[in-house]
Amino acid sequence: MLHITCNGKPVTVADGARLRQTARALLPSASVVIRNGFQTDEDVPLADGDSITLIERGVLPPREVLEHMMAARHSPRVHEAVKRACVGVAGLGGLGSNIAAMLARTGVGRLVLADFDTVEPSNLNRQNYYVSHLGRHKTEATADILRQINPFLDVQTHTVRITEDNAMEIFGGCDVVCEAFDAPSCKAELVSALLSGSDTVRIVAASGMAGYGSANDIVTQKRMTRLYVCGDGETAAADGVGLMAPRVSVCAGHQANMALRLLLGIAQP
Repeated sequence: MLHITCNGKPVTVADGARLRQTARALLPSASVVIRNGFQTDEDVPLADGDSITLIERGVLPPREVLEHMMAARHSPRVHEAVKRACVGVAGLGGLGSNIAAMLARTGVGRLVLADFDTVEPSNLNRQNYYVSHLGRHKTEATADILRQINPFLDVQTHTVRITEDNAMEIFGGCDVVCEAFDAPSCKAELVSALLSGSDTVRIVAASGMAGYGSANDIVTQKRMTRLYVCGDGETAAADGVGLMAPRVSVCAGHQANMALRLLLGIAQP
């Protein structure tokens, strides 16, 4: 007999059992079959210890099945690490709104979001919002988007302006904080408050992602023991050099990826 896991529960199947045959027996309505983290249509032989996820296409699975699916896709070790983590996102504009969505898809268990602004038409060229969000607070709109990605997320929102006086109160319990402000003075104030107020919080900041220069110029660099900076370090928005979705999204991806690496204990060279 083979001992496998199906949708998070232990199952025993006969020696020589095959994937599609087992899927039809366990959940006839399943249209998506994932084996050991990979979706497949092949009818391969099952092995002892295999993990399979069976879901109906277009239907939100129960929480425990979705959890099992995400763990399989990410690999159990990675998923367990990020599920236990708390990441803050300071500012929900072009960087922050995209970072938050990436972290939600990555399976981060708790997200702390802060921004005081509302969604405006000028935001739609690069920020992760839609026409239906116009006029709503960015915290509220982002939380709604994240719950559409995963309704079981723990999302905490703060519709306030972040200052040196409240930064630790809001973000002090986070493992990592992604800085996503526009103004350099606000960036410096947040970084200073968190580095001086905590011995453990890691910060992933950004500088330089405007325009349409090469995306290869955007890099992640370690600047201090607990401070990392993503961007090209120089291209700021100016007359004739706007903030464009592609480069902003690339920089947001760098920040989200660095946050993931830190949560997994992978040191940046």
